Amino acid sequence: MIGVFDSGVGGLTVLEALAAELPCEHFVYLGDTARLPYGTKSAETVVRYALQATGALMQYPLKCLVIACNTASAVSLPAIRERMANVPVIGVIEPGAEAACAASRSGRIAVIATEGTVRGAAYEEAIRRRRADVRLTALPAPLFVALAEEGVCEGPIAEAVAHHYLDPLFAAPRRPDTLVLGCTHFPMLIQAIRAAVGAQVTIVDSAQTTARHVRRTLREAGLAAAGGQGSLRLLATDAPQRFARIGSRFLERPIEAHEVELVDL
Repeated sequence: MIGVFDSGVGGLTVLEALAAELPCEHFVYLGDTARLPYGTKSAETVVRYALQATGALMQYPLKCLVIACNTASAVSLPAIRERMANVPVIGVIEPGAEAACAASRSGRIAVIATEGTVRGAAYEEAIRRRRADVRLTALPAPLFVALAEEGVCEGPIAEAVAHHYLDPLFAAPRRPDTLVLGCTHFPMLIQAIRAAVGAQVTIVDSAQTTARHVRRTLREAGLAAAGGQGSLRLLATDAPQRFARIGSRFLERPIEAHEVELVDL
C-alpha cells in the first residue's frame, strides 16, 4: 500500500497522477483538513503535523509514503525519513526541481507556489543544487488556491488572475522558458496558466513528476505491484462532506461523503 498525505484536498492531484502511473497499486490518502493550510504555519508546527499524519498512515502496511504537500515536503522530509527509515519517502519538490532543470534550455526558471513555499526557498535550493547557473524567480500566487477550491479553474476570472500573476514574469525579453507549478492546487488551473504564459514555455507539473519518480523508485526497489486491481481509501481530519465535494474536482471522479473516513490525529 502507498500512503499519501496533504494538508487538505490539493494532494489529490498527486494521487490522481499516481493512480494513472500505478493503476495496480493500493493507496491510502490522508487530508489534514482540520489544520489546513500548512503554508501559513511555522516550520516547527508543520513538522509536528506531518509526523502525526505519518503516524496515522503507519497503521497501514505501507511500502512507500508520498508527501503530497509542498510545504510539508520542504520542512519535514528529513524528520519523516528518520521515522520511516525502511520505507521510501518521497516529496513533491525534488522531482519537480529535477524536471525543471532538465527542461530549461536557457536556465531561466520561474516557480509559482504558496507564500509559505516561496518563503522557505525549497524549490530554489533544490534547483540550484542541480544547476548553479540558473536564474530563478519564485512568485507566490495564493489566489490560485482559492480559485481551485471554488472550482473557478477556467474562463475569464481564472485567466485574469493568471495574467495578473504571470504577465510581469513572462512579458520581459529574457523571460523564463520553464514554469514550475509548485503547489498541488495549481494543475487545476493549467488552461488559464497556459493561456497566460504562451505555448513556448514548458510547464512542470509537480504532481506528474512526483508520480513518475514514485513509479521509478518502486520498480528499482522491486516493490511495484505486478498486477491486479488497485484501490483507494480516503481519510480526513475534518469535514468529510466538504472534502468529498471539493475533492471530486481534484480527483476528477465523484467522491461520496461516506467514502471519506474521519480520523483524529
